[in-house]
Amino acid sequence: MTRYIIGPFARILRSIPVRRAQDETTPGVGNICLSEEDPCLVLGRGTRFLSQLKPKMSILLPKSVSSLSAEVLEVVSDTEVKIKKEFAGAKGADSALFRAQVAANGGSGLEYKTMPFINHEDMYHHAHESLKSGGSIGIYPEGGSHDRTDLLPLKAGACIMALGTMAAYPEVNVKIVPVGILYFHAHRFRSRAVVEFGQAVDIPPDLLDKYKQGGVSKRESISTLLEMVFEGLKTVTLRAPDYETLMLAQAARRLYSTPGQHLTLGQTVELNRRFLEGYAQFKDEPRVIKLREDVVKYNRLLRDLRVRDHQVPVAQKAVWKTFGLLMYRLVLLSIWTVLAFPGVILNGPVFIIASIISRRKAKEALVASNVKIAGRDVLATWKVLVALGLTPILYGFYAFLSFLSAYNQGASLCRLITAPIVTLILLPCVAYAALKFGEAGLDVLK
Repeated sequence: MTRYIIGPFARILRSIPVRRAQDETTPGVGNICLSEEDPCLVLGRGTRFLSQLKPKMSILLPKSVSSLSAEVLEVVSDTEVKIKKEFAGAKGADSALFRAQVAANGGSGLEYKTMPFINHEDMYHHAHESLKSGGSIGIYPEGGSHDRTDLLPLKAGACIMALGTMAAYPEVNVKIVPVGILYFHAHRFRSRAVVEFGQAVDIPPDLLDKYKQGGVSKRESISTLLEMVFEGLKTVTLRAPDYETLMLAQAARRLYSTPGQHLTLGQTVELNRRFLEGYAQFKDEPRVIKLREDVVKYNRLLRDLRVRDHQVPVAQKAVWKTFGLLMYRLVLLSIWTVLAFPGVILNGPVFIIASIISRRKAKEALVASNVKIAGRDVLATWKVLVALGLTPILYGFYAFLSFLSAYNQGASLCRLITAPIVTLILLPCVAYAALKFGEAGLDVLK
């Protein structure tokens, strides 16, 4: 909400800001290591714990030790801090990894960052008020974007919002609707996507009663509802244990479809989901193992021959038919290219700058993240953001050039006024026409 461009748009959309401790980290002074006797005692060398740390704040370790973190329990001195629990990461407590890395560095300790304690009560209050007034809240329960083939562990925020609202306002009946956003090339401009809505999750009265009791019962009710949300999300998302399995399911789906059959994007997604579910259940069957080996060999053969899967059924056509089809498509491609050319030239600066900035941001995000694989989710985000900011500036510049051209030609006052206005009206039309012609040309090229 504090960013110059994103903040105003977020306020217009009535977004509820969520502060994250990892976004407000501060480099710590000196190096730290663990006490040999107590894994919950942090020792510093050249540190200033008294001025940099307070109880409930957290200490974050570098990515080389899986970004382990721990909550501060007590600041003893400038060189000693007691932590609430051992340093832990996504795979649980791992003090041994911390000590091993310190030993590998010659015992000099590791660099660290401090994370502030953030009280989310105000955020939850605004969420409760929004739900009470009949509003809806869209939230990504994984806590951040990524480009993995499976869901990350879900955060409890959505469950706390729902249970908290119903506890504070008994007359409100909150429902949680799982939504899946499915796509194949999210990092590419104008790639297709499917938004699928699952069955709404009703909150059982017994979970609400346990939530009101507080303590252990409250945590149990949140965990139970989180499991229900996870089960709902599984019905609207494609989940694969790894990239190879996802590629296997997609190859099997393409082989399953009969030649000439055109599937909608929704049908394609549903087939992919069914193949993944079936493979997960029967992957140890001998026939399925043999089928996997055959599909992998088939994919490798296609790659070696430089042939696409959809080109296989027509690969044995007569030479004269193939040549005729090639010429027809080359002519069609030339026509679409000529029609799209003006828009491509006019919008070229946006495409080039967006590509450069998005790749740079993707590299930065990949270095700073533990869950991203290639940072393609960041590519898409920054392409949109750069285009939104740069396109009005570029079109304004073209409008100014049209005004300048009319002025140099000694045009009348009426033409001086209308020239930039007409330019601003025509430019989006030219861009849209280029977009449609370009898409048609790409379809022919493929």
